[in-house]
Amino acid sequence: MANQFFSHFFLNTAEAHNYKGKGQGGSKFPQRDRLTHSRKLQKQFENLWVNTTESVSSVATSSKNGVYAEFKNLPGYDIKFESLESRKDGIKLLNIREQKVGEKVERLATVFIPKDKRNIFLNKLQKYMTEDTNTGKPKNAALIDGIENINEAFLESFWGVSEKKWIPQDESVWCEIWLSSNSDDIYEEFLLLARDILRLEMKNNYINFPERRVLMIKANRKNLHELLMGNGNIAEMRRASEAVAFFVDLENKDQVEWSSNLVERLNVSEDTNIFVSVIDTGVNNGHTLLSPLLNDNDCYRYNTSWSVSDEAGHGTMMSGVVAYGDLKEALSSSDNVEISHRIESLKIIPDNGQNPPELYGDITKQIISNAIINYPERQRIICMAVTAPHYQTDDGRPSSWSASLDELTFGNLDEIHKIFIVSAGNNEINKKEDYPDSNYTSVVQNPGQSWNSLTVGAYTDIHEPYENYIPLAPKGGLSPHSTTSFSWDKNKWPIKPEVVLEGGNLIVDSFGAWTDNNHSLLTTSHRLQSEQFTTFNATSAATAKASWMAAQIQSKYPQAWPETIRGLLVHSAEWTDELKKQFLLGNGKKHYHDLARMCGYGVPDLDQALFCLKNNVSMVLQSKINPFKKNKSSIALNEMHLHKLPWPKEVLLSLGELDVKLRITLSYFIEPSPGEVGWKSRYSYASYGLRFDMNGSATESQFIKRINEAARDEEDGNTQSSNIDWTLGPNTRNKGSIHSDIWETTASELATSNMIGVYPISGWWSKRPWLNCWDKEVRYTLIVTLSTQASDVDLYTPIEVATKLNSQVLINNN
Repeated sequence: MANQFFSHFFLNTAEAHNYKGKGQGGSKFPQRDRLTHSRKLQKQFENLWVNTTESVSSVATSSKNGVYAEFKNLPGYDIKFESLESRKDGIKLLNIREQKVGEKVERLATVFIPKDKRNIFLNKLQKYMTEDTNTGKPKNAALIDGIENINEAFLESFWGVSEKKWIPQDESVWCEIWLSSNSDDIYEEFLLLARDILRLEMKNNYINFPERRVLMIKANRKNLHELLMGNGNIAEMRRASEAVAFFVDLENKDQVEWSSNLVERLNVSEDTNIFVSVIDTGVNNGHTLLSPLLNDNDCYRYNTSWSVSDEAGHGTMMSGVVAYGDLKEALSSSDNVEISHRIESLKIIPDNGQNPPELYGDITKQIISNAIINYPERQRIICMAVTAPHYQTDDGRPSSWSASLDELTFGNLDEIHKIFIVSAGNNEINKKEDYPDSNYTSVVQNPGQSWNSLTVGAYTDIHEPYENYIPLAPKGGLSPHSTTSFSWDKNKWPIKPEVVLEGGNLIVDSFGAWTDNNHSLLTTSHRLQSEQFTTFNATSAATAKASWMAAQIQSKYPQAWPETIRGLLVHSAEWTDELKKQFLLGNGKKHYHDLARMCGYGVPDLDQALFCLKNNVSMVLQSKINPFKKNKSSIALNEMHLHKLPWPKEVLLSLGELDVKLRITLSYFIEPSPGEVGWKSRYSYASYGLRFDMNGSATESQFIKRINEAARDEEDGNTQSSNIDWTLGPNTRNKGSIHSDIWETTASELATSNMIGVYPISGWWSKRPWLNCWDKEVRYTLIVTLSTQASDVDLYTPIEVATKLNSQVLINNN
């Protein structure tokens, strides 16, 4: 019997409950001889001020009436660096860097201290030396005991540990300067020094983040040192990306002459409000197959001196996949082709195929802003397969570009949340021995580490052996082109890419590994005078396919939020048997974590993202929550949501020991704070976080109590859920801003598990109350799928009946 397809249930089930998360535990500190230790630190601190007047540059601005100091902890012991800061006194914690010393972690903090406020630290030191707390410990021990040394901060103190190799020497290069405030006054003072006094070349644009402004300057080592000597508002320095990778495969497939036939079968919705915005090299919309989807007035370029056409070809190739999904299938079929979305072309790459060094985050914001201003009502799916692989940290830390994407998706530009789909970037492979080992070490490229964006890697189902060569990757395996987050800090950064889609294969012979037409995807060519089609591969092709899929979901569910579109793509993904064979090296949660770091949550299934079956039912819950509230003198966690689902309890009980599967995905967007201050405590990168848990066999009161007891700050990193045997578990899934997990169990065990709790955890909104962000309401989408392999089981009907009885259905099921 053919499957019957049904729409997802969109439900409103949230019940708000008062909530108080568990605070983080205490840290351990070394045992110090307080007199000896305090005298050593006092001497080091006072040495910072020796000859301070003489050491200050003659070009110093008024802000440089103080010193940059570097505080180092005793490796292996935590230190409350945030207590060094005093905003009202102008003492600023600028950055925190971490590095391994043997098996222990050494942390280094750079702090600016005004000359007339130096006694603040000395007073803390004096109290540590002479006064005790009520428990008999030295006052300020949480700070002072953890400090090993205090030294003057030098140029290296403003660069990440892994980035010191990129500090310029004699030759001037483009660098990012991160100021310690986003205020105009501080910016203008810096301009006075850098542009007017030191005569350094600067870009006119900049990016604002909470308590940071990022700008670009061309400088050598001497220039950067002069900036530090003359200004007290520099928090960080980073090397600017000098080139953008476009992953263009210009190998051409033979001319295919079926375009006119496809056009005759084409039906493009004229009144659609859904647009895929392709950020790339432009698009040649004169192409027969693209002109029905892309009007001239929907072609933008960042620089008005550029043409809007596509000379490099990459944007036109992206658009062929964005438009048709599988162009080869559309051409080969005799069926009519219905397209319910259209395309915008946002050109950020000049015709010579390479940008000069720029603040790409600002470029991205500007061109999207222009499109929104002209057509604010459009539902946009933003697609970008442009990355900057040079001068990236390779460890998952945010960049100015990735953080800009997080701001865009969060809605800081226009208070409209957006779905942003970005490529993971490509692995370069030249010989068969490199696969798949090089995929472990080839990391997701900037800005693919963006938390809110859906980052797309590549797998391949294309496997066509020939007499003289064979495909490199197995059918269903990871594409040789794909990059991963396997080498990132797994306790800190999101799982990237989240999904993988077809990116083509390589062929190997005695000379090495090569691309070829038969192991790539068919798409539209920009060379309209000589050909209509060409081949395309790698994570660019995969990203374009994901954007096409997102457009199908948005068309099916117009009321779906961007958080929901992203969530459904991740929620529908599964690991192929070959991916598990390649990268799942055991059955433990650690092994599944490693698998996810290589290929995300797997390959999305569009039918699963769009439809329910009788034995495979999805419920979508779009809700809003206020994470924080203000008490007398602090910001506290505010509420949790309890979702009581319309559950087919009787059906599940009747099925007894039958195997069933439950999948839950939680998707939300955070506001970023990307300054390099350790991304802990009040300096967390995320504005807030959300977590989910399920009741299992617990009653409602037991479940609420358990959440209140179990919830922890992000810094804890050892969250435990109930006794549910999740595939990934909370320690793996609770990274970034999308969390997905699977529970495979028996029907009888799942029968009473009808409650899901969604609760907040801390972030910088609550730790920096002076920014007045604590009272913001935020959105999230919770997706729940209940399924079984037994085709004769009907889970859909009892859920449908329950939702109608409770008046919870928000859309018509069609």
